[in-house]
Amino acid sequence: MDELHEILRSLRRQLSWLISGILLVTVFIFLYSFNPGMLDFLKSQPKTWELKIPEEEFAAGVMDPEVKYGYLILSETSRWIGPGAEDPAMHFSGNNLSCTNCHLKGGTQAGSGSWVGVTDRYPQFRGRENTTGTIEDRINGCMERSMNGRKLPEDSREMQAMVTYMEWLGEGLPEERLKEFSGYPKINIPNVAVDLEKGKAVYSQHCVICHGENGQGAAKPDGPGYVYPPLWGNDTYNNGAGMHRVITAAEFIKSNMPYLEATWENPKLTDEEAYHVAGYINSFARPEKSNLEADFPDKKLKPVSTPYGPWADDFSPDQHKFGPFPPIIEYYKKQYQITKSK
Repeated sequence: MDELHEILRSLRRQLSWLISGILLVTVFIFLYSFNPGMLDFLKSQPKTWELKIPEEEFAAGVMDPEVKYGYLILSETSRWIGPGAEDPAMHFSGNNLSCTNCHLKGGTQAGSGSWVGVTDRYPQFRGRENTTGTIEDRINGCMERSMNGRKLPEDSREMQAMVTYMEWLGEGLPEERLKEFSGYPKINIPNVAVDLEKGKAVYSQHCVICHGENGQGAAKPDGPGYVYPPLWGNDTYNNGAGMHRVITAAEFIKSNMPYLEATWENPKLTDEEAYHVAGYINSFARPEKSNLEADFPDKKLKPVSTPYGPWADDFSPDQHKFGPFPPIIEYYKKQYQITKSK
């Protein structure tokens, strides 16, 4: 008997849902008969913005050709504009990294220098050049430093395809969400110098499985490029790259590493762990960029953890590289009324 009652209750519920659906359709048809423009109005209403998943759209074959070309360049940089390119004239990148080795998940991951909405933030003043630069200028900055290479012509198809891809990622991004994808989360900077032994311990526990005992990374089996990038040595970012600054590297590490475990909202390492391991990684030799003394024409704008001089202060090169940084930050606040966070 109880079983029969349960069946009847289920049938009544289903009948109720069916009647409700019929009523809704009837009301819609009734209203539409008096206002045929209502359907157009509903179509014109903005949809809820959703983050694109580039890998899925690429696999589905629905990308615009120039968006697709930009995606390929950024995710297989060495193959298209680096040492792996067949045409020597296309060897703009000087190492075998891909841009997406740092700008994670096709540039969509917040806290990894995301490209979502990035084109809306340019033109932008850049202290390193002491001028207002375009998104093309910013990409070329990465080409010369993170990629240890040379500038691309701004009007080249390759440059414009990368910009087109970045614009595509940010299509329809609501203004209130722009900040969500901007930069790296700040850390509480420890008031101590980097401890290389602590950094090595963090590296051994969390990083070595992907990046290797000697920071050599893991090469793609079908090359060129890396599944996990090298962190020091000859085939990585040079000493003029932003990632060679301990504070910048620590911010990136805090919100992204270990890979596929940490996020901006749910980090796995403490600020102090990220700080020490960033210093450990940047304690090793890497390619050297020429003419670094020309960076930051206004030396007061130089980040305190920039490891190369000259500086607008008398702190030692060792302290600028490994800290402690709070005394340098305090000096700039008192001496120049400049508040620095890195």
